[in-house]
Amino acid sequence: MKQIDIQKLTESYETRILKEEDIDDILRILRGNPLFYEYTTARAEREAVREDMQALPPGRTMADKYYFGFFENGRLIAVMDLIDGYPDEETAFIGFFMMAAEKQGRGAGSRLIQDVLKELKRGGFGKARLCINKGNPQSSHFWHKNGFVPLKEVTRGEETVILAECKL
Repeated sequence: MKQIDIQKLTESYETRILKEEDIDDILRILRGNPLFYEYTTARAEREAVREDMQALPPGRTMADKYYFGFFENGRLIAVMDLIDGYPDEETAFIGFFMMAAEKQGRGAGSRLIQDVLKELKRGGFGKARLCINKGNPQSSHFWHKNGFVPLKEVTRGEETVILAECKL
């Protein structure tokens, strides 16, 4: 298993693992993106964030999970959930990424994702994967623009997502 050094994922922002005391700042970002919640059963609520901080895919442990934030001048501006080696050793899985609304629309999110992908490649990963909520035009456009190609539709509980992949 590769170890991801979140400090190296971007030179543009500070990064650190998010904790319970960061939940209010995380909720500020989540609640600033209401379109996302029109296409998912996820909720922008305190308990849902706590659950996300602990959620793991099958076969992974907390040692494989990086639930972290990107900070600019001490202010949280983006949240990412990254899983090391899922579903296989050569894949980094982005479980979640959301940028603060005030930072969107100027290329900051794409630059950030490109930094992360470049560092994942340098760290030995061959691809990155993620799921896009089916029908969400903003998410679909963003991830396609950043090199993610749809692989297949997957039903998870009550919702359908598009599994997408980017070769690094």
